[in-house]
Amino acid sequence: MLPRGRMAKAAVLVVAGLLLLLSSSPPPAAAAGRGGELRMKHSDGGYSYNRTLAHILVQYASAVYTSDLTSLFTWTCPRCQGDTKGFEMIEIIVDVENCLQAFVGVAPDPQSIIIAFRGTQEHSVSNWIEDLFWKQLDVTYPGMPDAMVHHGFYTAYYNTTMRHEILKSVRWARKTYGRLPINVVGHSMGGALASFCALDLSVKFGSQEVQLMTFGQPRVGNPAFAAYFSEQVPRTIRVTHQNDIVPHLPPYFCYLGQWTYHHFSREVWLHETIIGNVVTKNETICDGSGEDPTCSRSVYGRSVADHLEYYGVTLHADSRGTCQFVIAPTNTAYGSVLEVDRVIILARYPQEWHAVESI
Repeated sequence: MLPRGRMAKAAVLVVAGLLLLLSSSPPPAAAAGRGGELRMKHSDGGYSYNRTLAHILVQYASAVYTSDLTSLFTWTCPRCQGDTKGFEMIEIIVDVENCLQAFVGVAPDPQSIIIAFRGTQEHSVSNWIEDLFWKQLDVTYPGMPDAMVHHGFYTAYYNTTMRHEILKSVRWARKTYGRLPINVVGHSMGGALASFCALDLSVKFGSQEVQLMTFGQPRVGNPAFAAYFSEQVPRTIRVTHQNDIVPHLPPYFCYLGQWTYHHFSREVWLHETIIGNVVTKNETICDGSGEDPTCSRSVYGRSVADHLEYYGVTLHADSRGTCQFVIAPTNTAYGSVLEVDRVIILARYPQEWHAVESI
């Protein structure tokens, strides 16, 4: 007989599985394809998916998981190689109390400001996924009476030091490097934070100045919020992978109208079809609904493994602790190192810049 704690957890997982079954469409038969060929299904209209850009931006979404802040700041960490060579860090923000991490910097290719948000630590992913099943739409998005979001996602960006520091870094970068476009990226919970950041920046700087690309992000709001988001941040790509469980959460129930969670567009679904010994890699560009039944919703998303890897790139923490990080005691690369209310800030700009009026 199982201990009570394990029985309770098993019961939660059973109920969670039933919710996924109710909120998902049945998987279709596997599509036929030619051996080893990359197949892409295109949709007309909207912002175009750039596969090369996706392969670059996913590396930033991976690098932000680095716990060695010194190697991350100097861009010498193991994940700071490849297509991101030449990236110049401006600021790293670590909110220890809320277990959040993000950075802002300038990339040579694509020539832009990069903002990256870290997702949930690997060892706590299972607990976080269980919690996603029960998140309620309990906050009205400011200025949009019908747009509802979950307060945990909303406050993680708007009510923490993250937003203040990111906006300040963007302002400094544009003052120093000129009016560069802005790419916002994030994986998992980091994708939810990246979404609110991109919306915030689009309202401030204009929708054509900001691009958003997320990997394995959960739903963050209801249909009214999704529609508002798509209007304000049209240059958005939301990448999903095979049977990744997180994009299926919190569950979507079409019959609940505005009282259900709903993804914004545009989804790109990475998946494989296997016929005999032939494996075909597919990148399906989905329709503009945000809930295309022929994309990730066509499968029962149950995989944590598919959540932790996109385009062959690892997307989870490199340390086992909940919010562990390492930082050298002194380093000339930092313009300033501040610790305020359990928030660590490493910045290139001098300390006096911290006193300037926020945006």
